Amino acid sequence: MPYALKPKTMYLMPTHFGPMSGPRQGPGGELGAFSVDQRKTRAYAVSFLTEHEQLEALLPPGFEAVGEPVVTVTQTYMTEIDWLAGRGYNTLGVTFQARYNGTRDRATGPLLLVLWENLTDPILTGREQLGFSKIYCELPEPVIHGGETHCTASWLGFRFMDMRLTNMAEVDVPAGAPAAQDSDDGELRGTLHYKYVPRTGDWGEADAEYAVLSPLNPPVNEPQRWQGDGSVTFHRARWEDLPTQYMIVNALHELEVKEGRGATITNSVGGRDLIDQRILR
Repeated sequence: MPYALKPKTMYLMPTHFGPMSGPRQGPGGELGAFSVDQRKTRAYAVSFLTEHEQLEALLPPGFEAVGEPVVTVTQTYMTEIDWLAGRGYNTLGVTFQARYNGTRDRATGPLLLVLWENLTDPILTGREQLGFSKIYCELPEPVIHGGETHCTASWLGFRFMDMRLTNMAEVDVPAGAPAAQDSDDGELRGTLHYKYVPRTGDWGEADAEYAVLSPLNPPVNEPQRWQGDGSVTFHRARWEDLPTQYMIVNALHELEVKEGRGATITNSVGGRDLIDQRILR
């Protein structure tokens, strides 16, 4: 007799073996089992000013670029994650400030263009459940020597990004600073995404296609922060170098770097399961 899917339970393929444990669901289908954890995170970020028109070309439907055209590239290393039973993984994300104007919702925040990760499990759960634009790459630990921090990203041996941070100095972070709130006029705040899932057999059509919001996280306890100088380079790739990602890397390579906007290193503790992720209409 064929099995039936349990109601109000999160599934991922393959469904044949029961509900899959993940960041928003514990073993056996317990929702919210890892709602808050004590993961340790180190984030290295470099920002630069580019051309507004270049960012507009990367906007999905319903979005507009807002403020200065500043791109931020962030490489993050996480450990002691509860839903991975204490293991961790690394990420590389590219964002700039945008606004979504929908028929019902209006939201402002960093638009996450792409998020590379070096582990399959968070890629699958983040793409299918949350609508993050996640893909895979290799993200080794940074090399720190002579006052410089060097982060890299590669895919099957082809290094497509170099990030360097120098002249870093620790700065004070106000203790207990309140999280930014949604605006009085109803404008939502958080990280913006665009979810797209193709419809099998009807190529060019979508099963799912809509904007998504990650509501603002509460502040972590007593983060440490350093500020300084930084640079980031995306290396032009041939199709032979990155058969499924060359167009992503080359679009980022083409962004003009008009001026650097500094670099940060942040150490923090704590994370959420993003179960409050929401569709924007």
